[in-house]
Amino acid sequence: MAGLSLGCQAQEIAAPPAPVPLLPTHRLMPAPPLLTTGRSLLWVALDDHLGQETEDNKPAPALQLKSAGQPLLLRDAGGEVHRSLSITLSWKQVSLDTPQQFARYVAGPFASFESAERVAMDWRQAGVDAVVAHPNDWQVWAPLSIRPPEEVPFQVRRETVARFVQPVLQLPEGAITLAAPLEIEAPDGLDWQGGVYRGPFRLQPDAYGSWTLVEQVPLESYLLGVVPHEIGAGAPVAALMAQTVLARTWALANRHRFAVDGYHLCSDTQCQVYRDPRQASDGVRQAITTTAGKVLSWQGQPISAVYHASNGGVMAAGSEAWSMDSVPYLRAQLDGPAAWGEQFAWPLVAPSSLATLLQLGDEAYGSAHVRFRWQRTLTAAQIQQALQSLAPGLALPQQLTVSERGASGRVLALEIRSSETQPPVVLRLDSIRRHLRQLPSTLFVIKPESEGIWRFTGGGFGHGAGLSQAGAIDLAFRGWSTEQILSHYYPGTMYGPLPQIENAH
Repeated sequence: MAGLSLGCQAQEIAAPPAPVPLLPTHRLMPAPPLLTTGRSLLWVALDDHLGQETEDNKPAPALQLKSAGQPLLLRDAGGEVHRSLSITLSWKQVSLDTPQQFARYVAGPFASFESAERVAMDWRQAGVDAVVAHPNDWQVWAPLSIRPPEEVPFQVRRETVARFVQPVLQLPEGAITLAAPLEIEAPDGLDWQGGVYRGPFRLQPDAYGSWTLVEQVPLESYLLGVVPHEIGAGAPVAALMAQTVLARTWALANRHRFAVDGYHLCSDTQCQVYRDPRQASDGVRQAITTTAGKVLSWQGQPISAVYHASNGGVMAAGSEAWSMDSVPYLRAQLDGPAAWGEQFAWPLVAPSSLATLLQLGDEAYGSAHVRFRWQRTLTAAQIQQALQSLAPGLALPQQLTVSERGASGRVLALEIRSSETQPPVVLRLDSIRRHLRQLPSTLFVIKPESEGIWRFTGGGFGHGAGLSQAGAIDLAFRGWSTEQILSHYYPGTMYGPLPQIENAH
């Protein structure tokens, strides 16, 4: 068939577009060492976000390191070695050869790690690779590959980093820029903020472009700096031992808290307060030795060993303190003799029931605590100022309403109305005390005192879940043993060694 061609003409077939590379969410830090039953070396931050404020010709405050005896030995990743009784490190910005780009979903800020971790867990269950970060407040970060669930508001953040902060060793003969990480040995200890810490130490970068001073301390030595500063070195033996078990349990259960920054725990109230270990009394040392290696566990893992100063006569469920799943060992219940508790209508969800408890709580365990009962007065102007970061355009509040209470009587949701045209601000759970910092707890009733002034009448100091330190001291004086105290505040848990800690987190 003349004129008919069955051949195919050559055609250029376009190649599929190259996939767009997924940008990292943040600077990746090496993980701290794993904690196991036989190896329990904690990396604890003594100070964080160092160098963060550094700008051109305006460095952040210098880091001063002072020996408590023999000279310090500093060694950086490049092999630079320096010995001195005191070391001064300043900061400078160094340009990157190739700028780094980051992109992430961000949820937060959250009032606590616990609330942030709950969101992160929900995102992970939805297939989102989420991490908890603490650039200034607690946040949840995730890559842009999978959109998180819509239950929690989030934003998309993109940034290009062209420079980073480096430590600079200041010497009489000049300045030397050091390479991360820095290792610091202190043969006689580091004189730090009025205390002496044994070390060794690391100065290492974090996920935000700043630096962290970390002490590497064995778990049992770490307890020397925690127990006396949490419950007091003079507490009775059974209470000291209970606090020791909880501090050890808490550290193991929370060792992933700062994983994004390459260390385990901080040393302030975002973790457990860790201060000069030399202040540990003989009683504290004996409590650590007697309970060595023992923790509270649930289903083979260390429990969420939360504790606080005073519960005001009633324990809170964990879900009344933070956005978390209920666990059977953190439950709401009255904290006093059975006969005393019979006079109250349980649960304490009605304001009148809670008001009765606040009037008749003297027989509760731990009632001698200075904030077992308290009153605070807040004005509309004070509340407006406290909510400035959360609701910048908020008018003067006109009405405060408790819209939800838990079984323990604690406020779960506080509604603040300012005007007919503005939606109310609702504070929930731990965000109540995060913003209204004058309130010692969420166990309170509110009464208008006059126009624009409210009186809060409440009890307790802290979140109220788990052990009440005041209650534990009271029970120890009443003759209760350590195991009885722990079983009372964490019913159903197991007291003893934890054999397979390497399988947790």
